[in-house]
Amino acid sequence: MKIFLDTANIDEIKSCLKLGLVDGVTTNPSLIAKQGVPMKDRILEILEIVSGPVSVEVTTDQLDKMIEQGLEYNSWHPNVYVKLPCTPTGIQALIELKKSDVKINMTLVFSLAQALICAKLGADFVSPFVGRLDDIGVDGIEFVSNIKDTYTLYGYQTEVLAASIRSVDHVTSCIAVAADICTVPVKIFNQLLAHPLTEKGQAKFLADFKSSANA
Repeated sequence: MKIFLDTANIDEIKSCLKLGLVDGVTTNPSLIAKQGVPMKDRILEILEIVSGPVSVEVTTDQLDKMIEQGLEYNSWHPNVYVKLPCTPTGIQALIELKKSDVKINMTLVFSLAQALICAKLGADFVSPFVGRLDDIGVDGIEFVSNIKDTYTLYGYQTEVLAASIRSVDHVTSCIAVAADICTVPVKIFNQLLAHPLTEKGQAKFLADFKSSANA
């Protein structure tokens, strides 16, 4: 499973890159707005240091503007994936942008019908929102699993990018159901290696060695 960072903070990305585990980055207008810099400038900064896919979301509900933005984003770098909302307008933009071989990440996916439609029309990534489904009493991880099973059944190549990740348990569950990608906030990324038994075991090993060395 590939691990993406869900952030637009350049310092956070640089810090996480040190572990060699970051396969890509997802951004959205809310994350960009927090940075206080023009979106293009920040995306280009990210593309300079991240070698994998970087998702850039459209900022309009109008079809012509979505297509215009998608083509512009696509011109910035080969690793740009244009994020489109899974709405009727977003679906129309998907159809048009795929004619120009634009790489697409369909976001805000909450039903199997939506996921099927996105794959049928050639989306590269589809992003089910795990945490937001959990919030309304729907099992988000089971939804990810159902999408994977459906894509396998019909032979679709669209990758399932699990989003709205709220905990390490969400990440490990995504691993268990074979999500292709999991995009995580930096806080969750930094917790992935942590386990109390690992820390306890390491402390004991070092204490035992120190004790034997001083004997």
